[in-house]
This record gives sequence, structure tokens and C-alpha cells, in this order.
Amino acid sequence: MKKELLFAFAAFFFMSLSAITGVYAGEEEEKNITISKDKVDVSGDKKEDTIYIKGVYYEDGAAFLKEIVLEIAATDGKTYKTELAGGYEPQIQFEDLNRDGIKEMYISIPTGGSGGLSNFYLYSLKDFKLTDLTIPSPLVINSQFENGYKASVSIQDTSQSYSFDLRDRGEEYERLGLYVNGKLSEPTELIVNPFSTLKITPVEGAKGLLGVQRISGANNADTIAFVESFWKYEKGKWMLKNTKIMKMNPRSSN
Repeated sequence: MKKELLFAFAAFFFMSLSAITGVYAGEEEEKNITISKDKVDVSGDKKEDTIYIKGVYYEDGAAFLKEIVLEIAATDGKTYKTELAGGYEPQIQFEDLNRDGIKEMYISIPTGGSGGLSNFYLYSLKDFKLTDLTIPSPLVINSQFENGYKASVSIQDTSQSYSFDLRDRGEEYERLGLYVNGKLSEPTELIVNPFSTLKITPVEGAKGLLGVQRISGANNADTIAFVESFWKYEKGKWMLKNTKIMKMNPRSSN
């Protein structure tokens, strides 16, 4: 009799555990939502594949997606997936950036924060092979403050140099202790951010990418300049075609 009761109790325990696990799995499944759904031929077989961006919010009511996935239900009957970094409101565009006659999937995901940064991705599904085509690396920019409320930057990729007269910010820099009577307190570099923007734009008669990097002084809000770089995909890699720099006055630094 005791043995029968033991078996009955064990059976009830495992049935309850299974039910709880099933409810939990269902709740987890509900949290995975579809952010976008598009029908585009990204494989090159002249038929529309279905491309999803899916995600899981950090918590109920939150705007931040802690998990984001690119998922393609392709016309070969297979599903292709890749995980992306978390962020806010992912956007996807379809454009033939490598000029192979097939549209790629270009994804941007804002990360939030005072720097206004985003993560960017470029994927191809040509011939049903999911490939990360990568994006250009941000320009390598060396920078430093100089005595007399000045600063200089040099773009390593192009050997271009620029100087900035920052006397209109001198009073604030003195208050912060960055300068003392116009002399730099200690060697200090400027803040050079990676791409805040990387958008599709015409470059030398084809679709390419325009990247924007912010250069700031005492903090991210102290915007000194924006550096633009223009990129074109050639022979399997991104090639830098041009750069521009735009100085900002203090009233534009926000």
C-alpha cells in the first residue's frame, strides 16, 4: 500500500512539474514579439523571402529590447537566423550595396545614451547562404586640446589635420578646470565617438554609406565637430571615398 501511494505521489509531482514548465515556456514564447515583417527577394531566386525582426523586451512596458533576432523564412523551405545586439526600435532596409544584383539586409539599432550611438549590420542571403558583410570601421581620429583654448585632430585614414579655436568656450573650460588662465591643466584628448549615424546614400554613382562621428570636448554634450565619411563597397570590402568635417558652435552643442 505504501509503495502504491509513493508511486501515485511521484506521478502527481511529475505531472505538476510538467504543467508548470509548459506554462512558463508559453509565457516566454509570448514575450518574443515580431518587430517587423517584410517580403523581399534576398536570396536571388526571383521569389520573395519573408524577413522578420523579432525581439524580447527587457521587461513589460520597457522600450529596450534585450534580445533581437534577424530571421528569414526563405523560399528554399529553410529558416535562417542570427542574433543581434539589444537596443531600441530596430530598423531594416533592403538595398544592393555590394552591387551583386541581389538586395542585402541593412539593420540599424539605436542603443540609447547621451552619445546617440547605434549598432549597424549588413547581411546577405545570396544563394541561401547567410553572410555577414560587415560595415565600415569608424575613422581613427587622433585628437588633443592645446594651450590657448585650442584643439587639433588628425584623421589617420587620410592624414588630414584640422585645428579648432575654442576661445568661445574658454570661460566654461576654466570653470571645469580643464584650463587655468588659458593653459591646459594636463594633456587631454577630445572625445571621439564611433558612428552615431551610418545611412545609405549615393557615393560615386552607386549606393554606399555615409557615416557620422561626433567629436566632443569636456563631455559628450560639448560638441566640437562632426566628421562625415563616405564609403563604397568594392572588391569585397568597404573603401573610404571622402571625408568632411563640420565645426559646431557652443549653441549647437546639445
